[in-house]
Parts: sequence; C-alpha cells; structure tokens
Amino acid sequence: MKVALCFIISYEHIVNKEQIWIDWIESNKDIINVYFHYQDIKKIKSEWILKNIIPERNIVKTSYYHVVQAYMTLMNYAFFHDSENTWFCFLTDSCVPILSPSHFRKLFMEKYNKSILKWTYSWWNVLFHKRANLRFLPKEFRLAHDPWFVLTRQHVQICVDFSIRKRNMYKLICRGGLANESIFIIMLKCYLGENSLNIENIENQSTTMTDWSRMTSATSPYVFKSDNQYDKEWILKKKSENPEYIFLRKVDKNFPDFLLKEIINISSDCHNQYK
Repeated sequence: MKVALCFIISYEHIVNKEQIWIDWIESNKDIINVYFHYQDIKKIKSEWILKNIIPERNIVKTSYYHVVQAYMTLMNYAFFHDSENTWFCFLTDSCVPILSPSHFRKLFMEKYNKSILKWTYSWWNVLFHKRANLRFLPKEFRLAHDPWFVLTRQHVQICVDFSIRKRNMYKLICRGGLANESIFIIMLKCYLGENSLNIENIENQSTTMTDWSRMTSATSPYVFKSDNQYDKEWILKKKSENPEYIFLRKVDKNFPDFLLKEIINISSDCHNQYK
C-alpha cells in the first residue's frame, strides 16, 4: 500500500517548503509516490519537481475558479501509474506536513481504507451564488467540502467513473466555478447513497489545517510567514484538537524551517497539553 501526494502548482511553479517535503518523505519513501500538476514546464527550476511531474499530455488549464480538471487528471494518472496507490492526498504549493513521518505512517496504516474529507451542506444561498451550479441539483446534493483532502483508491475510482458515465452532471457542476469545493462529495454521494457517507468509509474531518479567522484577502486564509509565539501556539492547539491534521496551509517560503521541524517532530502527546 502506498500514498500518492498529488500537488497542484502554478504561478511561480515552486513548492514553498521543498526541502522540508523532501526530508519528510525520505523516512517513508517506500510508501510514498509524488505527483505534480503544473501549468508551464518552462517555469519549473526544481529538479525534484521535474522528476515527479505528470506527463505534459495530461496537463489541463486551470484557474482559481476552475481547477477540478487538475484534480481529475492527477487522480487518473496516479491511479494507473501505481496500482499500490491506496491514499490520494491533494495539496498545493503552500502546503506543508505537520505530522511526524512515523505518525503519518501509523495513521495511514490504520486508516488506509478510509477517505478523510470534511463536508457539509452548502451554507450559501444557492439561488444567488453560482458556486458549482448547485441550484440545478436536488437539495440532497447541494453539498460543500474542504478543497484539500484524502481519498481512498476506491473513491478515486468512483470519481473518475462519475466524470465519464455522468458527464453532463459533471460538466454542469464544473461550469459553476469553485466546484472543487463541492463536486467530490457529490460524486461519492451519487454512487454510494446518502446513508453510505459515514465513519466506515468517509471520515468527516479536515486533513489540512487552515486559519480562516485571520484572512489575508477576501478569498485567502491567513498566510504563515514569520516566527511568532501566537502562530506556534495556534498550530499546536489546533493539532491537538484534531490529531488527523496532516498538513498546514498557507505557509510562505519565508516561514522558518526550524519552527516547522519543531512542529512536525512534536509528539502526538501534545494533545493532552493543549486540551
């Protein structure tokens, strides 16, 4: 069994904390594959990224509002590239790991047959906002979820199958914009049925810690940039509240490496300290 780390990068075509990732993966390189979807191969300078990019024929155009196709081509490629890929983790250039390699391995071995995806019913007025074109769907499919999550191989196969067999519904949702924050739970619900979205196959939890309480802009969460005690305490407290947080975003390239390493290496016992 293996984990597919699926990165979607654009703009500068870098990973903000590349060396942190390389060092973190090294301990579990026997169970981790890395894949990058990009926009312009000429902008990629990193040998590590170039070594792990998906073929150029699989690259699709993306934008802030329309990025589902990048998820799908990553899913499809990683699914067939290695039949042992069991967990598919979706990430951005500003994501970093915040779980130690040993705890990550333990979590994977315990939950390899479960997707981890925080979802809920849409909290916005679907008749007013065109997000994912939810107004055209029955009420039970007007759903929303975290944009960065973990899917099992079975659920990836369902999503790929949905995009082909239910093409019209798939395209309708994608045309609405920001569909990457709704479509995956909709596809799973269509196939599995309402009563199947339970702890046995989909854990309704976030995998990627994000601070939306201090937004950097109207569409962006807080960006972790500097060494300060408040940020450190905030991260550790949130980590203790949800031991399944694996990643953190958005992390600037200037955020101190030593602080990230400290956070990564802190034992899960911090759960008791920060409760």
